[in-house]
Amino acid sequence: MVKKETILQVVPSLDVGGAERTTIDIAGALTREGFHALIATEGGRLEDELAEAGGEMVYLPVARKNPITMIANTRELIGLIRRRNVSLIHARSRAPAWSALFAARRTDIPFVTTHHGIYNARHPFKRFYNSVMARGDIVIANSQWTADHITRSYGFKPKRIAVIPRGLDLAYFDPARVSDLRVTRMRDEWRLEDHERVILLPGRLSRWKGQLVFLAALGLLKRSGRLPKEFRAIIAGAAQDRDAYLAQLGHAIDANDLNRVAILSDHIRDMAAAYRASDIVVSTSTDPEAFGRVPPEAAAMGRPVIATDHGGARETVVHGHSGILVPPGDPVALADALAKLIDHEPEQLIEMGIRGRAHVVDRYAVGRMCADTLALYRELLAG
Repeated sequence: MVKKETILQVVPSLDVGGAERTTIDIAGALTREGFHALIATEGGRLEDELAEAGGEMVYLPVARKNPITMIANTRELIGLIRRRNVSLIHARSRAPAWSALFAARRTDIPFVTTHHGIYNARHPFKRFYNSVMARGDIVIANSQWTADHITRSYGFKPKRIAVIPRGLDLAYFDPARVSDLRVTRMRDEWRLEDHERVILLPGRLSRWKGQLVFLAALGLLKRSGRLPKEFRAIIAGAAQDRDAYLAQLGHAIDANDLNRVAILSDHIRDMAAAYRASDIVVSTSTDPEAFGRVPPEAAAMGRPVIATDHGGARETVVHGHSGILVPPGDPVALADALAKLIDHEPEQLIEMGIRGRAHVVDRYAVGRMCADTLALYRELLAG
């Protein structure tokens, strides 16, 4: 009987997010390919999905940045590697990556990192702390933009950078698989009339996500008479205890006379239905996102996208073809882009959405991401 190899992924939590979703996708791919998939994490809402994918969770407080806890985590990882004969360790965040790095070097197994974020650094210590994500035997960048950022950011050259974009579940994000009933439920949740059309801005409520820029752009459109009465703007995302920012959004709605236009909604559980219930999807992050899931998800659902012209959006949105890219933090440019798509005939928006889905299917399928990642694992394991 052939002995299965064990791959250990380390991720702070299993709540909803890009790194967490990718962890589960890779665990499922490993299981299907005959590996054992271990995940060291503090757990979270996605634990059941991990189990369904065939992964095994090992509780470890790897989200904590306390140096004493990080040293203790290193010891625990060394013990886990030896007990379970782990062949390779893959870290997806900075604090756990330091523990994983020392554990990998102590046990002489390959160490892989995925650079999921930008990791801004305002002083040398923070830059050093961030640098662990570039210290893997292979460093996976989730976009070409991220790969370029890694090359610019550190005072040493990583051993090897591999660009593997985040993969989308194109069976879930498929317009043909979203029933009219799911769309109706979504529109009912937003309290929309049958004739009303939707501009959707999804994402957690945080200043850098650009909701205030979006409201300012809508205000410009309304004051200039370029916002038809049938359009509603849905700002959907969890506040995550940012009550002051939530209140600021309410004030901005009042100030821009958008009380009958802009609707603040909670976190969306059925994102595929939300995209299908929309006519235009917007991503207005003022800081660059390493990948940014909203533009490719919306495109996969056949929706035209307006996104800010930086970060991974430059790769997932084809300007003038599947959507429009605008300068970050520029409500005037955003208003002009919105007006342009609002003036399109529905058939034109559909054609743009078809082109967007084709672009995503060609480059961002989860199966391709998993296959490329497992190919790197096998290369390292082969020595």
